[in-house]
Amino acid sequence: MKPIGASEAADRNARFPVGAAITIDQLTGDLHPTLKRLRTTEPISWLPAIGGWLVTDYRTAVEILRDPVRFTVDDERFTTGRVVGPSMLSTDGDEHQAHRRPFESMFRRAPVVEFTDAIRRTARQLVTGFEPDGGAELRTAYAAPLATSVIASFLGFHDGSRSAAAEAEVDQRLLSAYRTIVDTVVGLGTGTSQPGDAAGAMADLGELVDRAVRHGGPMAELADRDDVSSDRLRSNIAVILFGAIETCEGMTANAITHVLADGAAVRRFRTGTVKVDRVVNESLRLEPAAAVVDRYATAEIEFAGPAGPVPIAVGDLVEVSLAGANRDPSVFVDPDRFDPDRAKVGQHLAFARGPHVCLGLHLAKLQTSIALDVLLEELPTIQLDDARSTPPRGHIFRKPERVTARW
Repeated sequence: MKPIGASEAADRNARFPVGAAITIDQLTGDLHPTLKRLRTTEPISWLPAIGGWLVTDYRTAVEILRDPVRFTVDDERFTTGRVVGPSMLSTDGDEHQAHRRPFESMFRRAPVVEFTDAIRRTARQLVTGFEPDGGAELRTAYAAPLATSVIASFLGFHDGSRSAAAEAEVDQRLLSAYRTIVDTVVGLGTGTSQPGDAAGAMADLGELVDRAVRHGGPMAELADRDDVSSDRLRSNIAVILFGAIETCEGMTANAITHVLADGAAVRRFRTGTVKVDRVVNESLRLEPAAAVVDRYATAEIEFAGPAGPVPIAVGDLVEVSLAGANRDPSVFVDPDRFDPDRAKVGQHLAFARGPHVCLGLHLAKLQTSIALDVLLEELPTIQLDDARSTPPRGHIFRKPERVTARW
């Protein structure tokens, strides 16, 4: 994309004064008041802080997510593609389908549901480990290791022949590689941190993938396909791990926070008067673990705005705020309130829409549902330690640094 000139930048700043004044810090901490102000005044706004447009209203967000022709991910600036190479996350059209199709059957609802008992066993093992302590920081002691262990088992990195210590070593290597990849993607996307050793992380991940292929199971079945090259397998496993660890850790930590912060929600959860899927969906709506997704305009497009037409140029970055769209009052009444009984609770955009809808949404929702269920079942006196917990943070990915509880 040709950089916009000084006069065009000045014109955009003048036409979108609210967006022009917003900083990355405002989009990182308690961002919801900022997103509300944008949605009310400039629902499609130019933000110099991100070097592109930010969309915060639900209708426009859905339109963009469902249109891979005018709004593509296939751009050299797409940070995940720069870090892991071409994958289902960074391609569109036939190439996107070629990347995604080999993985779709294993993530359908039926095979995921068959994994229920395995997830529950892992969750109980984790709770049993820290239960005697009378308290724990649950993001790092529960949400993160659960997410890592579940996806490692699901993909076949755990083959059942190694000891628990050996499996834990695999989990730690996966977690280390994933965190380096995430840090690099976030650093490139925000310019707020130095990129990590992504090449080293991808090499280590490749070694783990090769080992899993040799042991048979899901990875070997994928590697045997004619349409899955070694590079394609590694890049797509990287983005699957990206979502399965980062967003599952975040959505579980956020859901635990929402439920424990609401005494009525805890009581209703325990008595079965509210369905767990509604609790999880409402938590996803209120605080999606992936807060934004990037697209790039392939044509000149004009949207209607409150103050007149919004012209988007070819090559412009268009960032869709899932967090903003999920609190659009035209869709969700009283959107800042945690209410699992609300109408349209399942219409949130936490898993996006269109061709890039989250591949692992069934596994993610099942995992968080079980995590909540086991935690409240095994720790009947659990309470959130507000003084030692923190609210969610992050511009691209949102989760609390600490979710501390005692019992």
